[in-house]
Amino acid sequence: MTERSDDITALSTAEQAALGSGATFWTTKAVGDVRSILLTDGPHGVRRQSGAADHVGIAASEPATCFPPAAGLAQSWDPELVHRVAIALGTEARALGVNVLLGPGINIKRDPRCGRNFEYFSEDPLLTGVLGAAWVSGVQSRGVGASPKHFAANNAEDDRMRVSSEVDERTLREIYLRGFEHVITRALPWTVMCSYNRINGVYAAENDWLLSTVLRDEWGFDGVVVSDWGAVRDRVAAVAAGLDLEMPGTGGNTDDAACAAVESGDLDPDVLTRAAQRVARLATRAHEHDSATATFDIDEHHDLARTAATRSIVLLKNDDDVLPLSPASSVAVVGPFAVAPRYQGGGSSHVNPTRLDIPLEEIEIRARTVTHADGITEDTLAAVAAADAAVVFLGLPAEDESEGFDRADIELPDEQLQLLAAVVRAQPRTVAVLSHGGVVRLQPVADLAPAMLDGALLGQGGGAAIADVLFGAVNPSAKLTETVPVRLQDCPAYLNFPAENGKIVYGERIFVGYRGYDARDLEVTFPFGHGLSYTSFSYDDLTVEEGTDLWTVRVTVTNTGSRLGREVVQIYAGRAESRVSRPPRWLVGFGELTLPPGDRRTVEIAVARAELAHWDVTASRWVVEAGDYSLAAGASSRDVRLSTTVSVSGDAVPTSFTVDSTLGELLSDPAAAPVVMTAMAGAAPEHDSGQGLGTDMLRMLSSIPIGRLASLSGGTVRPEQVQELLETINARRSY
Repeated sequence: MTERSDDITALSTAEQAALGSGATFWTTKAVGDVRSILLTDGPHGVRRQSGAADHVGIAASEPATCFPPAAGLAQSWDPELVHRVAIALGTEARALGVNVLLGPGINIKRDPRCGRNFEYFSEDPLLTGVLGAAWVSGVQSRGVGASPKHFAANNAEDDRMRVSSEVDERTLREIYLRGFEHVITRALPWTVMCSYNRINGVYAAENDWLLSTVLRDEWGFDGVVVSDWGAVRDRVAAVAAGLDLEMPGTGGNTDDAACAAVESGDLDPDVLTRAAQRVARLATRAHEHDSATATFDIDEHHDLARTAATRSIVLLKNDDDVLPLSPASSVAVVGPFAVAPRYQGGGSSHVNPTRLDIPLEEIEIRARTVTHADGITEDTLAAVAAADAAVVFLGLPAEDESEGFDRADIELPDEQLQLLAAVVRAQPRTVAVLSHGGVVRLQPVADLAPAMLDGALLGQGGGAAIADVLFGAVNPSAKLTETVPVRLQDCPAYLNFPAENGKIVYGERIFVGYRGYDARDLEVTFPFGHGLSYTSFSYDDLTVEEGTDLWTVRVTVTNTGSRLGREVVQIYAGRAESRVSRPPRWLVGFGELTLPPGDRRTVEIAVARAELAHWDVTASRWVVEAGDYSLAAGASSRDVRLSTTVSVSGDAVPTSFTVDSTLGELLSDPAAAPVVMTAMAGAAPEHDSGQGLGTDMLRMLSSIPIGRLASLSGGTVRPEQVQELLETINARRSY
């Protein structure tokens, strides 16, 4: 244990300002007794650069285990596994002298074209939050700080350093901040990284509402807010808004600007001191477990990378039980990814792996005979036809997706589809194996191949993992964390992506991912949560035990097949009648169990009452509506097996009607409706229901603000009468 050195009371203004910006590309300054710390990238592996430093992965880094990136690992739906991987990441960070590991990526996969989707967990905020919290707690258990990123609404790469995400507060709260809120309040990260982009016109680094009101005041975050590298446009404005540490180093220029602002009165000196104190506290915490002998077991971590990869492979399709392949079979392997696998994304998270499993070599170990070709020629068509089965490796080339730019489409290269078609013509027992960071259009593949495995990106152990799944040594159990659309045009954000004139409009609102596809009842190629197994499962006996803030949902699952298998049970909520727009269903919980053939067991899944809430823009708080909700258990968002209805008591939200409230809003409120109806009956002259005008009078009046009655009534209703009516209603009303 080291001595605490976070007392900065003796430091000058200049020294306090110096603590708020980097010394080099990856390190902070040592000032007084406050020691320097090293931050580096690492969502799926530690990228410690030993020589020249950069942020885009050009310079080499120290060897480290490359675990499956979030796009792959999330498909495990396994927080415990994510936690184990994160512990290993923290162990390697300590061994490599890293104090803060910059991750995980918490941003929502709003559109499949986002070039950095391979670093993000899901299109769903609950799944993102649960897995992200497991990652943060695992890394920090090893005495290394985590830094959830990129806070917030950073869902595209094109023009990312200037673009403004134009998003309403309800959407921001329910979709894009929800995962961060879960991670920050449950896992207590040491730091949070703010993003490059603007949010409704204000840069994230200068956004007082985001960094102070929401992050600190509402969520209770007490750690360091660090900028994304180069995200600070105005250091003084950023510090005033709640930024603590600007990275990378600026040669002291912005430190001088902060000092000048304090001297001129443009920056409160207490704000600068508070930011410096947070950085000093982080430095003390980061060095508490320093060890010159820290190391990690390369073989052990590689085995964990293999385990994580096998748990992350989704069996999308398996017609006629093509899979698993028999070890006694002959296999024709086709495609360059079989020998040069695509296993991670490009840019700042690119890891130099300690070793790399090659799929072809691993298949050769497990099969009787294996042939390989990059493509189909006259010499190899015969070999494919003579084999017992063919395995075709498909996916996106590395140059097609990376940090820093977005994809133009979601298509697989046409030559790959032609290759698959040629193989299937020669060999009907063909398996397509997919490698990609972002979603690709899979309908052409599904139309051709009887069996499909989706590995997303699997890290350095992916080659062995694919072979294990192909030959049944591992029964696949992963589930998709993102919907695969039939076509790009079906994506909810299609018309609002990419940015235009410096703005990217979140016009689909809360209807992101499966929420949007389900709301429009669109056909999809594979739904959110989909994943098959070499065995089968039945669901029975759905029950709900209601608590005050936490419910327990129980589902009995039976393995009705012939193999040991793991099933992920997903719980979705829905509300048919709501005063706000809602998707048909949304994920509120999930759980897993592993069963031998014929075994039957009950899984218990905790569902927080808060998962039923929506953000009430009028009350500016989370609100659970009173009434009936459906709770459904399913194997995917569109494979619902059981459902039940629960009656929920609502939250009391003291809000008031005003002269701008419409008659329709008043009449829809149980307390207000009888008062309004009585007043209208007494004030209105006798007339028909509007049939003489060819309309439904009540419906026509419903959109009129009650305050306008004074001008529309020809003097029958006076303004003071409207005000008295509102006072009567608000006195009686409870939400």
